[in-house]
Amino acid sequence: MQAWRVHENGEPGEVMRLDEVGKPTPGEGQLLLKVLAANINFPDALLCRGQYQVRPPLPFTPGVEICGETEDGRRVIANPALPHGGFAEYVVVDAATALPAPESLDDAEAAALHIGYQTGWFGLHRRARLRAGETLLVHAAAGGVGSAAVQLGKAAGATVIGVVGGPEKARIARELGCDLVVDRRSEDIVAKVKEATGGRGADVVYDPVGGDAYAKSVKCVAFEGRIVVVGFASGSIPSPALNHALVKNYSIVGLHWGLYNTMDPAAILACHEELTRLAAEGAIKPLVSERVAMKDAADAVQRVADGTTTGRVVVVPEGAAR
Repeated sequence: MQAWRVHENGEPGEVMRLDEVGKPTPGEGQLLLKVLAANINFPDALLCRGQYQVRPPLPFTPGVEICGETEDGRRVIANPALPHGGFAEYVVVDAATALPAPESLDDAEAAALHIGYQTGWFGLHRRARLRAGETLLVHAAAGGVGSAAVQLGKAAGATVIGVVGGPEKARIARELGCDLVVDRRSEDIVAKVKEATGGRGADVVYDPVGGDAYAKSVKCVAFEGRIVVVGFASGSIPSPALNHALVKNYSIVGLHWGLYNTMDPAAILACHEELTRLAAEGAIKPLVSERVAMKDAADAVQRVADGTTTGRVVVVPEGAAR
């Protein structure tokens, strides 16, 4: 079978190689899955660069999120165990971690439901305790992680302010349901948020970017607000001024979604059931901007790494790309 493999760390477009490898054999408690769609996540780029918190041995296949078909024809979503990731024709996964793919979503949408939406749900509900009527500020609102948070925020009854970079991403954020869109390239984030909230600021900030996004967030977070630190897509990890958090009375909370797989796996299943319900009701639907063929996966991962894409880019079998 074919599988993309990284033989040395570097930029995805340079180090990912399409190889012919043996078809995997499932062990006890594992499932063999035919990959129907593999969603590209920013961590895939970090894995290629050797900058992720997990560093699989070389060579490895990236791809941390898939929709696949079992040998008996069931459609499931799963997180393949590295070093044998999802940018391949077949993968094996732990049977206990495979979740039924929502019937309301196609293969690419289902592949994009898991990590981003689970991260959003845990971040907004478990960590930030977002309440209906509150104001939610989402950075990178037109991206894969941000778009999920926007939809989940609206489903929770929040007023959502989306921050984006450029007019095209602003258009997408508005289509996602943002009540207000701020273009960070041409507008003052802090001023716009304060104006929209009557000077109060955002009750919850969802930040997958770090760097300057975090610096702006602390200037427009509300009294008793919560800043959810999800990631550092900017490449810059901020150093919070804790005296500022004390004086303004806001909370900084971290979210490492992967820990729930080991610390509270029952919560993962409960969250999936809630996401499946929301998808069936049409309250959430992964924004799949591109379905790319297997042969174009390396280029697609590079574009995600460069921050030039919107929504989710998903690798699909030849013939399903568009």
